[in-house]
Amino acid sequence: MNGPLAGIRVLEAGGIGPAPFCAMLLADLGAQVLQVTRIGAEASRFDVPGRGRHRIALDLRSDEGRATALELAGSADILIEGFRPGVMERLGLGPSECMQRNPRLVYGRMTGWGQDGPLAQVAGHDINYLGLSGALHAIGRPGEPPVPPLNLVGDYGGGAMLLAVGLLAALQERNVSGRGQVVDAAMSEGSTLLASLFYGMRASGRWSGGRGENHLDGGAHFYNAYRCADGRYVAVAANEPQFYAQLMDLCAIEGEMRTAQWDRARWPAFKAQLAQVFLQRSRDEWCALAEGRDACLTPVLDWDEAPAHPQHRARGGFVTVDGVVQPAPAPRFSRTPAGQPQASREADEDFLRAWRR
Repeated sequence: MNGPLAGIRVLEAGGIGPAPFCAMLLADLGAQVLQVTRIGAEASRFDVPGRGRHRIALDLRSDEGRATALELAGSADILIEGFRPGVMERLGLGPSECMQRNPRLVYGRMTGWGQDGPLAQVAGHDINYLGLSGALHAIGRPGEPPVPPLNLVGDYGGGAMLLAVGLLAALQERNVSGRGQVVDAAMSEGSTLLASLFYGMRASGRWSGGRGENHLDGGAHFYNAYRCADGRYVAVAANEPQFYAQLMDLCAIEGEMRTAQWDRARWPAFKAQLAQVFLQRSRDEWCALAEGRDACLTPVLDWDEAPAHPQHRARGGFVTVDGVVQPAPAPRFSRTPAGQPQASREADEDFLRAWRR
């Protein structure tokens, strides 16, 4: 295995959403990940977050399956589980049982609401957790319902990545204490943490309470997406005055819009004016005009276009695994680069024998 986490063993209890994505992040960075799946579950090459694993099917409700899982946990550095609070305890695979066998184990728990509190046992998904963070309220257009930002903020940003940071921090602390610990990561809390900047701006009076009224939520003319003559879009993010000036040059705009960037009362009119300007050329024509300028204008690419962009091609931002084009591992490391991701595969006896050593 290549990558900075080579030699780290991760036991992943089956789940959906952020827990598998967290395991993928660790596998991409070189960790050896063994995923426990249900009997009869089949791997798919289209399950991109499921890449980089070895898989073993166990019935965790049986004595034999439970005993095998405990044995595997005994040789792991990290265990990841994404069930509701109490499920692993009822299976006899909670932190106390696993850490009694392996005191150095870092036990990662991924839930929506956390291990306790009045909502701990309540079902939910990304948009629910984001709703409690305050962030969902701020995403969308004025007078329209909030817009779900896919499942990127709750599941993946506020969930999987927060858990990954916690697991790696606990591994570092283990180097000092020699002991593992439980990492309790809640998507609702991670989503709230991602909104730290906006809580600060709200407290200082620099962020209004309405959707689409602020400089980072589509309220400003200089931070928005605009439709072009061909029906495709460009993304504009010319916040700073020097970049804003270049945007004005690019669009051949003179007059008040050039000198009144931060006059919020004029933003709606300026947006309407820019919208008409961008309708004069196709998306790719605008991008060609912006090339070499710091106007902070880029194309809005679809799923098929993104892998072909020259920036991604130059850095190898996408890879193909079993015929499926998918994002490459990130970030990059100078001495211990990550290897090419591999599709999920069954754990054979040689793998399990090496794991148990």
